[in-house]
Amino acid sequence: MEPVEINAGEYYLRQLRADKALDDRPALVAAFADPTHRKYVLNYRLRDLDEATEYVALRAAQWAGDERCSWAVAEPTTGDLLGEVGLRDLDLDAGYAEASVWVRAASRGKGIASTALNAALRFGFGGLGLREVSYRYEETNEVSASVARKCGFTLVGPELDPAPTGERLIRWRRTA
Repeated sequence: MEPVEINAGEYYLRQLRADKALDDRPALVAAFADPTHRKYVLNYRLRDLDEATEYVALRAAQWAGDERCSWAVAEPTTGDLLGEVGLRDLDLDAGYAEASVWVRAASRGKGIASTALNAALRFGFGGLGLREVSYRYEETNEVSASVARKCGFTLVGPELDPAPTGERLIRWRRTA
């Protein structure tokens, strides 16, 4: 699948980039250095531009392999990276994906996560034909609970297996 750009109203969703015209790598390194981000995003470490380059390449490969749709949430006039939203663990045959979203520390509290996630969900249900999208987060992440509610997810409850941190994972789901 080829990456698509999405107009999300106040923001736009585009592929992560590391080229002469637009380079998201410094913003990615800064975002992944944030203690709150590190608390909840454990499976990636972006400590320098080389690791950020690998991350951008991974996201492009995941698009190409129909594994994950991942977008940079960008400020429309500058293209600055504000966060990332995605539909991961794509199973197009089963019509299923899991949503993920994060926002840079300086941009939090502005509704960016819910705006971006709603746009990604519209694409998932309308463009990909998904029938169900789940959303999970660690129980203490109240911001994620708020995003789930704002995006129309229904609470399923705690998962049986905890997060890698040992915290309970809370699952929500949304259907087409």
